[in-house]
Amino acid sequence: MPTLNSAKKRLRQNIKRNLRNKSRKTTLKTQVKKFLTAIQNKDIQTAETEYRLTVKKMDKSATKGILHKNNASRKKSRYAKKLTDLKASAK
Repeated sequence: MPTLNSAKKRLRQNIKRNLRNKSRKTTLKTQVKKFLTAIQNKDIQTAETEYRLTVKKMDKSATKGILHKNNASRKKSRYAKKLTDLKASAK
């Protein structure tokens, strides 16, 4: 345990940030899971809406520092490809 006041404050801040980031990560993961299950069920309509929400949450996570911006960009690209492949297979 820290003994200096500044170290104590830093510990309190780290705990708060850790909880906040953990919460954001889990919401992002559940959103991605919703999108992937919609893709798996071949439901184009819900997949499109879930994709929009997923991209929105990924962008938010990238700006907050939870995901690296290149990581978010790569995942968005891959999910977009899955969505277009689903649309193409439906025709």
